[in-house]
Formats: sequence, structure tokens, C-alpha cells
Amino acid sequence: MAILGSGNAHGGCSLLHAAGLGYGASIGLDLPLAVRLLDKPSKREVKDPDALLPAIMDAWIAGGFEFPNELEKEDLHWAVMSQIPMRQGLKSSAAIAIAALRALADATQAEVSDEQYVAMAAQAQIEANVSITGSIDDAWACLKPGWKLIDPRAESITEGVLFEGDGPIPEDWIVMIVCRGERKERPKLEDFAPHVSVYQNSLEALQEMNELVALTWNGRGTVAVMNDVQGRKMTNDAILNGARAAGMSGSGSAIIVVAPKVSKPTCERLLRLFESNKEVTKVIQTSFLSIKRDDSEDATS
Repeated sequence: MAILGSGNAHGGCSLLHAAGLGYGASIGLDLPLAVRLLDKPSKREVKDPDALLPAIMDAWIAGGFEFPNELEKEDLHWAVMSQIPMRQGLKSSAAIAIAALRALADATQAEVSDEQYVAMAAQAQIEANVSITGSIDDAWACLKPGWKLIDPRAESITEGVLFEGDGPIPEDWIVMIVCRGERKERPKLEDFAPHVSVYQNSLEALQEMNELVALTWNGRGTVAVMNDVQGRKMTNDAILNGARAAGMSGSGSAIIVVAPKVSKPTCERLLRLFESNKEVTKVIQTSFLSIKRDDSEDATS
């Protein structure tokens, strides 16, 4: 068995659900994922319940690229190593798409632009029915640090980037991912219509480059869309216990909680709060993948 190519990506969380207003934004989290392209099946079973990997290969060919070594689609196989909980709103599908596309590019020595990666990832997710909107904002978040506000209705991937931000300083914040198992159902587009005003608050916060406020407002909207009573209680309890931000990511069920690293008692209190909750399967502590700015350049600019 030969490794033909390999690719990496990472998970993320929502700052603005794209179904809320038609605009979406996500930011990467330090949840690594690696994909290998093989010429024979891996000994470890690859879980792909939505048939996303075949859709990724279709998108690769549709994008004008070729498979390595003149192999056919059925001759190619995958190995996936991921620290991203699946089907919990943590961008696992977008991450697999980006990493698999990078593995195909590595195997063929193809030059692929960021915009092409995002376009093919969106196409694959729509074809596999794992996204309402194509999750273009998710694909950007899994591909690069920072975040971009995306209009998925734009004529091109480039034109769809309305504005972007660096993201919170990773050294300042602990991000707790409160996992509650795979979501039981996916919301319909019309479910978001009654909650437009809440998502508008998230958009306004992003326009002011306040990602933590945006995350919280977005989460309030989404727990309402999902009618998730327990999720609403958990986010409220997090804020009451010192979190600076808390909200559901994607369409759930994971809750993202952000606390200042300097306040160890707050972080410990929040961790105890969630670990004692019977609905919580595990709590992952990680950080944002933000763009690191050079302070010396800022000072001279």
C-alpha cells in the first residue's frame, strides 16, 4: 500500500450561521485533521456516512484536475485521522473536504489556489447533502487562520468575501468545546426566518471586529432555531459563571465557551460545571486559529 498524497486541515466554529441572514462567518480551531490518499484500502475503516469522499473526487475532476498515476476513481482510497467530533457543528465535513483536496493536489503536484479549494469543497458538500449553503465560510476557516464574512450567493468565491478579520488573540483565551453527541436533526432553511434580528446582532458585532460578541449572538439564534432548551441553559450558565462568550456552533450540538486564560479560577469553575452535566459527553480545551500580527509592523504602520 502506497501513500499517494497527504493533506491537512482543522476544525472550526461559527461566528454567523450562513442560513440566518444569507451571510456566513466561521473561524478555525486547533482541532487537527489529516487525510491520506492511498492506492489500496486502509486497514482502518474510514467512516464516511454521507459519501462525502466520493463527492470530493467528483468535485476535483469537475474542477479540471486529474487523478494521480492515471488511476480511476475506484482505484483510490482514503485514510482519515481526525480530532474533530463529527456532526456536532465543528466543521468536520469542510475540514475533510479541504484536507482530501490537498491530498489530491499533493499526489498530482497540482497548483491549486485557495479559491479553487474552497469552491470544490463547497461543491462536494452540497453534492453530499451535508450543507444547506455550501459552507463556504467553513471551508475558508478550515483552510486558513482568521475569518471571512461570506456571501455564498456571489458570482465567484473571491467576490463572495465581503470583509475579514484576524480573530481573537489565541494566547488570551481558552476555548472549551462542550460536546453533547451527534445532532439528532438538521434544521431547514425556513426555520431561521423568525430569528433574523438575533443574527443581525451577530453581523453588527462582526462589522465591529468583535468576534466573541458575534459568537454569543449567533449561538442564541441557533439554539432558538433548534429549540434546544438545554443548549440555551448551558450557554446562559456559562456566561453567569464568567465566560466571555458562549454559543452553539453550526447547527449543533456542540457549545463553544470562551474564557480568559489569565483567570484560572473561572476556567476551572466552567470545566467543573460542564463535566458534571450528564448531557455532556466530553469537554475539549483548545484555542482559536487566528492570524498572528507582527506588533512591530503595527507600530510602524
